[in-house]
Amino acid sequence: MNQISQENILVGEIANGLPLTIPVYRIKGDGSGPHVFIQANMHGAEVQGNAVIYQLLEQLKHLDLRADFTLVPYANPIGCNQKSGEFTLGRFDPITGTNWNRMYYDTTHLVDEFAAQHIHSSHDVVIKEFRQTIINTLDDKLSGPAYQLTTGQRIAYNLQRLAHHADIVLDLHTGPISSKHLYCPTYAKNSASYFNIEHVLLIDNGFAGALDEASFCPWWDLSHAFAKQGREFDVAVEAFTVELGSQEKIDLAAAKEDALSILSYLTYKETFNNGQYRPVTMTRYACHLDDYIAYYAPMGGMVEYLAPLGSHIKAGDPIANILRMERYLSETPLHTLTYDHDAIAILHFASASVNQGTELYKFFTNYTEL
Repeated sequence: MNQISQENILVGEIANGLPLTIPVYRIKGDGSGPHVFIQANMHGAEVQGNAVIYQLLEQLKHLDLRADFTLVPYANPIGCNQKSGEFTLGRFDPITGTNWNRMYYDTTHLVDEFAAQHIHSSHDVVIKEFRQTIINTLDDKLSGPAYQLTTGQRIAYNLQRLAHHADIVLDLHTGPISSKHLYCPTYAKNSASYFNIEHVLLIDNGFAGALDEASFCPWWDLSHAFAKQGREFDVAVEAFTVELGSQEKIDLAAAKEDALSILSYLTYKETFNNGQYRPVTMTRYACHLDDYIAYYAPMGGMVEYLAPLGSHIKAGDPIANILRMERYLSETPLHTLTYDHDAIAILHFASASVNQGTELYKFFTNYTEL
C-alpha cells in the first residue's frame, strides 16, 4: 500500500492572529511518470470535489504508481466557512468582492525573454528551467512585503506554486444546479474523451485568472514563442477545470464514479502501471467557450425550470415558467420562456426566486460531437 503524507501549508492569518492553513496530501510514485496536482473547494459551496479527492486517495493508495500526486481538499478555508444561515456564500472574497478563482498570478509575461534565452536548450532543460522560473516568480510575490497581497491572492499564489510543480492540473468545481462538464484547452482536445464527462467546453489560450489558465497559458505561450523562432515545442502541461455537478452537497457514490473518470484519464497519461481504468462509451459533445451562452431572466418572478440539465432542446422549446403573483389581476401572471436556438442545457440558477437580469441558464450552442 502506498504511503500518504500530509502537510498543512500556511496561507495567511485570520483576524484573531491564528494561522490559516490548507491540508496537502502527497503520494510518491517511482518517478517515471508525470506529476499530478488536484485541488477542490476553491469556491466555498462547491464541496463535491472533497469527496472525489477522498475516493481518489482510496484508489491511489493501492496502485502501482509512476506519478507523484499532490491532492488539496478545502483549497479555500475562508470560502468553505463563509456561511449565511443554511447556505455557503464562498464564491467571492467578502472583503474585495473578487471571485476566489480569479486571483491567480499571470506569469505569461515571462515567456518571451525565456524563449529567447533558451532557443537552443534541450527539451528537458526548457521544462525544468521554465518551471523553476515561474515558481521563483511566485516565491518573490509571496516573500515580498506582506501589505502588497490580499487574503485571496495569498491563498491563490500558494496553491498556484504547488500546481506549477505538476505536469497535469485538475481543479475540481461544481455549478449552482449543474450537469457535469469539463473545461478543456483546445490543444488537449483529444484528452477530453478519456474523462467520463459528456459535455466539454473548449477554451483558447487566454488568461482570465483561473487556476487552469494560470497553469497552461504560460506553457502554451512558450510553445508559440518557440514556434516563431522555428522550434517545435509541444505544450508541456495539461490543465482542466472539472465541473462535478451541483453545489452544496456531497454524494460519495457519485464521487467514486467521478474518481474513476479521472483515473481513466490518468491511465491514458500513464501515471500508474496497473491502469485498469477505461473511459465509458458515450457520445461527448464539445462547445467552444464563445458559444457557451448565458440566458438572463427577462423579468423578475418565481421560476419553474423546465429544461432538464444535459438535455438537447430545440429552438422555441419552453425552458422555464415565471410566476408573477403580484400581477395576477392586472396581467397574465404566468409567463413561459423559450430559447430561440437549438442548445444543450448545462446549468441553471440555484434559486426559484430571481430578479430581472439574473443568469437563469447556461447553454451549449453550435455544439458538435467530440
